[in-house]
This record gives sequence, C-alpha cells and structure tokens, in this order.
Amino acid sequence: MEREAEMEMRSSEEIEIGTDITPTLTPLSFSLHTSRLQTHCSTCFSPLPIPIPSKTNPNSLFYCSPPCSAALSSLHLSSAERHLPPSAHSSDHRAALRLLHSHRPSPSGRVAGLLSNSNLLTCQKNPSYSDDDVSERIKFGASAVAEALAKQRGIPFNDAVLEEATVALCAVLTNAVEVHDSEGRNLGIAVYDLTFSWINHSCSPNACYRFDLTSSYSPSDKLKLRIAPFTRHSQQPQMDSGVCSSSSEFVKEGELGYGPRLIVRSIKRIKKGEEVTVAYTDLLQPKAMRQLELWSKYQFICCCKRCSVLPFTYVDHALQEISVSTHDSSGSCSDYKFTRDMADRRLTECIDDVVSEYLSSGDSESCCKKLEKILMQGLNEQLEGIEGKSDSKFMLHPLHHLSLRVYTTLASAYNVRASDLLSVDSQIDIHQFEAFEMSRTGAAYSLLLAGATHHLFNSDSSLIASVANFWTGAGESLLSLTRSSGWRKFVNLGPVVSNFASVTKVKCSKCSLMDRFRACMPNGHIKSTDFDNVSNEFLHCVRAITLNVWSFLVCKCHFLRSCINFSWLMSPKDPSTVDVEAYVNKTDMCYTHESENNFCICVEQTYTDHAVACIFQLGVHCLAYGGLLASICYGPHSHLACHVQNILDRENSFGLYSHEES
Repeated sequence: MEREAEMEMRSSEEIEIGTDITPTLTPLSFSLHTSRLQTHCSTCFSPLPIPIPSKTNPNSLFYCSPPCSAALSSLHLSSAERHLPPSAHSSDHRAALRLLHSHRPSPSGRVAGLLSNSNLLTCQKNPSYSDDDVSERIKFGASAVAEALAKQRGIPFNDAVLEEATVALCAVLTNAVEVHDSEGRNLGIAVYDLTFSWINHSCSPNACYRFDLTSSYSPSDKLKLRIAPFTRHSQQPQMDSGVCSSSSEFVKEGELGYGPRLIVRSIKRIKKGEEVTVAYTDLLQPKAMRQLELWSKYQFICCCKRCSVLPFTYVDHALQEISVSTHDSSGSCSDYKFTRDMADRRLTECIDDVVSEYLSSGDSESCCKKLEKILMQGLNEQLEGIEGKSDSKFMLHPLHHLSLRVYTTLASAYNVRASDLLSVDSQIDIHQFEAFEMSRTGAAYSLLLAGATHHLFNSDSSLIASVANFWTGAGESLLSLTRSSGWRKFVNLGPVVSNFASVTKVKCSKCSLMDRFRACMPNGHIKSTDFDNVSNEFLHCVRAITLNVWSFLVCKCHFLRSCINFSWLMSPKDPSTVDVEAYVNKTDMCYTHESENNFCICVEQTYTDHAVACIFQLGVHCLAYGGLLASICYGPHSHLACHVQNILDRENSFGLYSHEES
C-alpha cells in the first residue's frame, strides 16, 4: 500500500514454499465491525462463550475473558470512541481513534510511519474510477472522529483537530486489512506496522497471510523476520518521518501486544532480494473487476505483471471468455469486445437476480433450474447499443468467473435440496433416493469447481488458497455421498453396502500424496520439487478415478452430462507452450467422451461396491490434496489443515491410503 513512495519489502534470504516469513504480528489498531460487537470478543475477535441479550446497547464492547477485558477496556475509554455519535460507530472510526491514542500524525502526513494517502483520498480524482462515495465517507467520518477527539481532550473543534482526524482515518482506509475467521467470515479490520503494511499488492503474489484469533498469546521465538524494507530510488531502506531504517525495529515498535494476530507466509519459492507481495482482492476475478475493487477500496490502479502483460495471461483470458455467435460475421475486434462486455454485464445481472431470489425465497429447486439454464443456453437477446446484431447468442466459457460462481451456488443448492428432502421424512424410500440424486449432483459440481480452478492454478500458483478450499469441499462432498442411505436403492439390500470396509481398504500404490500430507503436517514445510511431483501424481490419480465415476455422478444432470469433459480439466498443461486465445476457445471441453469403464445405474452388488470405493478413493485424494495446499498456504496448525486431518483420521485413511513402502 506504499506505492506512492515506491516502498516495498524484499526477501532477505532464499525462502522455500510454505515458510513463515514474519514473526507473529499484533496490530497497531483494530476494531470489530459493528455487526460483530455482540457475537465476538472485541480484543481477540474469537466468538463470545455466551450469547449477549438482544436489548444491549449495540455499540457496547464485550470480551471472552478477563485478560481480554483488561487489555482493551482502558484503551476503549481513553481513545475517545465513547464520544462517537451512534450514527458514526463504525470499525473505521474506532480504529482511527485507537490509532491516534498512541500515534500522532507527522508533518509529512504519516501515522506510525504509515502512508495515509490523505491528499489522494480527499482531493485527487481518477476519471476512470471516479467515486464520490470515498471522499464523502472520509469527510463525514473525519468530522465525527474530530468531534470525539475534541470532547475527549476538552478542546474546541478546529481545523487542526479535523486534519489530524482526516490523516488518521485515511491511514486506516489505506492500510487496514479485513480480518476473517476460519470460515471466511468478515469480523473486523486491523492495521499492522511497517513489517506488513509495506508489503505491496500483486494479482499474482508470492505470499499470503493468516490470522490467529485465539485468546491466549505466547510470542513464538521460532519465527524470524525473513524480509527487509527497501526503497527503489535510494537502494537502501532509508525512510523519513520517523520510519525506522533497521529491519529489526520493524517487528514490535508501536504494536499493542494484543488483538488479532497475523503471520505472513510464502506460497511460492522466493529468491533472495525478490519483492514479497500479497493480494488485496479476489484473484479469481478478471482484470477489470480487480482494478475496480482496488480503486474503490484503496484508491490505486494495480500495475503488477499480471495486470500489465499483453496479451492477457491465460488465467485472465479464461476468466472473461464469452462465446459470441451471430449471423453477422463482419464485426471488428472492437465490436466483439464491446459486445462481450455488454453480455458479461447482462449475464451478471441475470445470475445476481437468480441468487438474490434464492436467498430471499429459499427455493433451491428453482435456483438450480434457472442457473443451469444460463449455463446451457447462455444469453439469447438483442443487447442495447448493438445495432444489426440480431439472433446473437452469448455462452459463458466453463472457466469464466461467472461459471465458477454458478458452480459454487449449485453445489450448495443441491446439497440444500438433499437436506430438505431428508428433513421431511428420512425413512421414506423415495425421499432417500431423491436426496441421494441431489447429493451426487452437488458432489459433481463441487468436483467440477475444484477441477476448473485447479486448471487455472496450473498456470498461476498464486491461486493456491482458493484451490485448497475447493478441493477440500469436493472431498467432503464425495465422502458424504459414500455414506448416503440412498445406495440401497441400487442393490435392494438391508445394509447400504454390506462390505464397504473391505472394498475401501485398498492402498493407493500410484501416488505419495498421503505420505506427503502426513509429512507436511508437523511443520508445513515441503520442497518445491516435491510439491510439483506430488501434484502431478495427484492429477494422474484423480483423472484415472474420475474416468470411472464421472458419468455416474452426473447422470441426473443434463448440463454436466452433456457439456463438461472433466478429463480435459485434469490434463497437465505447460502454459508457456499454449496459444492462449486458441486454447481458451477450444470446444473439446464442452463434450463428454465417456469411457467404456464408466457406469451409470449399477444393479449388481459388486458394481455398487466398486462405485462406492472409487468415490471414496476420489474423496480421500481431494481432501488430502486440499489439506496439503492449506498446510502450505496457512501452516500446519491452520483450521483448514487440521479440519482435513481430523476427517481423514475419522475415515482411518492414513492407514488405508498411505503410500506402499518399497
């Protein structure tokens, strides 16, 4: 976020993938969002142990323990936030006041050495991304913060206090990061010192960060700072305005010692002297959406390599690709781009409408039908502003960012349909069977989502966090499917699958995935070459298993059955040898080529056992790989990695699927 002065953090040593590159960092300032004040501890952001009465003042602070109360309550009383009017109680305003309690702005407009960008945020406008909401938000917020400061200090409201409040609020808006829990829910914001705030954004980063929201705090002596400050003009870490020049001073100066803790971790191998970057936005968005979000939130235009390269990277090309067919073939490239952008907006509106209706009505069946219609039929209409282009048809590419969003919604909606059917009367056979059909279609969409994003991950490994979540979700869905009571419909036997244990106790002799995951769990370390090898083994296994089960998983879903060739997604590709535009527009992905080993409805006990075993095996592979990615990305003790390990332990999969010793 320090682009204005071209400040950055660089690696001070060779760093392998999956390495913590900072010590545990506590914030300079932080605050829960107002909506979380009655559900989470205001100090450590962990969930409150007991519910808060509904009639409580919505702006009151609550704590999970006496130590957390002792840590923050004095700051809360002395930082002037109690003087904020009810309409101005926001996380930004509380964080700005807490920052000002310990740090006053310098003459150059910095707070605690942090760039505020106050001139840019309050004055300068970019015609491409003009947004009056930002300046109005700052104007209103700074006035409220200044009034609270004046009351706390017992001084009149004046321009000097307003300027101080403006700089502090701008510093928060420029440097704060959203704090998420293990489920990805937004809890609040936190501002960290220069160790973190000098790490710039990239849309293809080599690092990520994780939060520790436990209430107990014990600083780790094992973690060391592996990065150092750097300024491009001077070639030396020389700063002004009270900014420290020694990297050792970056670690603890000005920190509160409590609050949501943060650790930065490498997701790629980083060379000594290479800039370390993280992402401030969702990387599975196309360039235009990323640029718009970065400008609206942080007021800068990203010029990273991914955003600057022409033609677009394979990933960005795929994320925005829409097939346009029309009887008029005389259109120019500019006409095509305009048409595609218009179609993208219209398709976005259609999908937004369906999802909004689903969230308000809860009609999951209608949601599934409407979204699958969009995937299969696309958009057939005359777009406003496009003359003479009748009978145009716009189809989303299977890797388009809207397609990925639809797969996510459909996976969830089909599982909701299954749960709803079983909640009516789980003992009725027809309900069990229909729920089974919904569950396997939901599992297929989860698998498709994981495969599609992994295909993009092959071209850009910075997508590792999203891919970890999607493979984990696919694995859970597949394992859940193997436990469904609906299997009995295929065999007309009492037990679901009488010898399930025997057919799943088969070691995977073709890959070392389970061994790698087990070895990675103690410390989260894995060499880049080992990771590449196990990823290739994983792809080989998943592709082979999926050839046997894909048609079974999708046989009740017309879109998946007729339009998706899953094996295309699992084919390893070298992006350096690919003609991006031609490759993205290939149509072989849109046709299935069923293997003779595929099965749909299995009526024999042995075939059913084989189906369950294959799906179980596929689920275990997906889970283990998702857990390995999570361990690399967030560390071995992260919620997701531990969640995967617990599931695999319950399934006794370490014993069943560990790599055979030679």
